[in-house]
Amino acid sequence: MPNLSQCAPGTKGKIVKVEGRDAIHRRLLDMGVVRGTEFEVEKRAPLGDPIDIKIMGYHLSLRKYEAETIIVE
Repeated sequence: MPNLSQCAPGTKGKIVKVEGRDAIHRRLLDMGVVRGTEFEVEKRAPLGDPIDIKIMGYHLSLRKYEAETIIVE
């Protein structure tokens, strides 16, 4: 399954899993990045870092290494 860092701008989907068990994992869960949540990739920087997504009605900017831990469909 692809991860969020592989998604192009305009991609819509659903979060399947957030990998890891560290502080980044906890921070993502606190921001609403949880299983079943729908998202849309708004834009990404030329080198892929950061990635801006729209989730739960707000915009969230993620680093590439954070987006790599989010499995999507």
